[in-house]
Amino acid sequence: MANEDGISRRSFVGGAAAGALFTIVPRSVLGGAGATAPSEKLNIAGIGVGGRGFGDLRNMESENIVALCDVDHGYADRVFKHFSDAKKYKDYRRMLDEQDDIDAVMIATPDHTHAVIAMAAMEAGKHVYCEKPLTHDVREARALAEAAEENDVCTQMGIQGHSMEGARLVREWIQAGVIGDVRKVEAWCDLSYYPAGHAYWSPPILRKPEKGMQKPDGLDWDIWLGPQAMRPFHRAYHPGCWRAWWDFGNGMMGDRGVHTLDPVVWALDLGLPTSIGARSMHLNPDTHPLASIVTFEFPARNDMPPVEITWYDGLRPPRPEALEPNRIMGDKGGGTLFRGSEGLLTCGIYGSGPRLIPESKNKEFLKNRPKKTIPRVKVSHQQDWVQACKEGRKPGAHFGYGSHVTEICVLGNIAKRVDDRIEWDADAMKVTNVPEANKYVACEYRDGWSL
Repeated sequence: MANEDGISRRSFVGGAAAGALFTIVPRSVLGGAGATAPSEKLNIAGIGVGGRGFGDLRNMESENIVALCDVDHGYADRVFKHFSDAKKYKDYRRMLDEQDDIDAVMIATPDHTHAVIAMAAMEAGKHVYCEKPLTHDVREARALAEAAEENDVCTQMGIQGHSMEGARLVREWIQAGVIGDVRKVEAWCDLSYYPAGHAYWSPPILRKPEKGMQKPDGLDWDIWLGPQAMRPFHRAYHPGCWRAWWDFGNGMMGDRGVHTLDPVVWALDLGLPTSIGARSMHLNPDTHPLASIVTFEFPARNDMPPVEITWYDGLRPPRPEALEPNRIMGDKGGGTLFRGSEGLLTCGIYGSGPRLIPESKNKEFLKNRPKKTIPRVKVSHQQDWVQACKEGRKPGAHFGYGSHVTEICVLGNIAKRVDDRIEWDADAMKVTNVPEANKYVACEYRDGWSL
């Protein structure tokens, strides 16, 4: 990536990378480059701290929060006050260049800037915790997974359910054959951005505004836009409403789909889909649709049969006949239903509260459930990453895994955008049957920005 003056990302952070590695490597008593001794505290910088990032940093307060970077200092003011000793920045590039005591970064910016920031941090030798979804497109997801390996840094995507009990139970039960062969899965999020402005995360308008608005004092709109094309500021984008816009967010598929499909991918050892079909309501070129149904086809794996996963966006799937009238599937707002050859299993958004259907079968099953075989994470998802940085190991949602789940969800969005069935050649990273869909595989960056 280069800034507006044409300085390349490598030259901009190169000095910082060399300095950071020189400082950190001698402390790497347990692992690869950048690992920190367990007796020491990490020096963590937060990038994009005004919203979800504050919660992530609160779960990292055992460490030294040494820098805070946010393009909107007014929006992030409460975080600056909470971590009053941290140095403050608007431009992450300047922070990485100037502050050489940073060991690790937490990224919670809008989706469209995840990749460029995470890449710059990893090439500067920093461990990275990045909120979900990991990236805005497929190319970025592949690039970040490769960069994490090449730079030997510890990474984690912010899908906290992956560190919780429910996702582990789902995998253990599915792998033990409790419901037999799984050939169909239904997952859903029944939230919608429509009607406009009905919630804080729903923008007041759902088509690109013709005129801009006066931007808030303290906001650097140019850096907020990052690799996306310049446009006037509008409250419909920031703060909090950017997820609804194709240019900035991945919609419910990226916001909730990565959480809900995580235990599905993990339990069924899923690779990448070979085809994805979508049908949407109120599809438009600016914002995510009112509702969608997306169907993924996955091939057989090892001794597991092919599986069809149907994602309901803004909708719920039909209730199975065996579900009692007074029971709900999943959680309020979303969940998953596994249809096996020998039974049904439902769980919540994060894999939480797994239960068999009907309740009578669940009660009988719980008397003799399979043994727990997967190690449990006894700290928060964020703290598991902190500990992994110090121990020189990979946490569960490292970028290799996080990029995989993200790619599946991004492919679902591509099918939505073309409102068709697409065939995916994963090796070539190409849609083979709908040529116009390939422009969404690697979105165009504006001049001055690149991976």
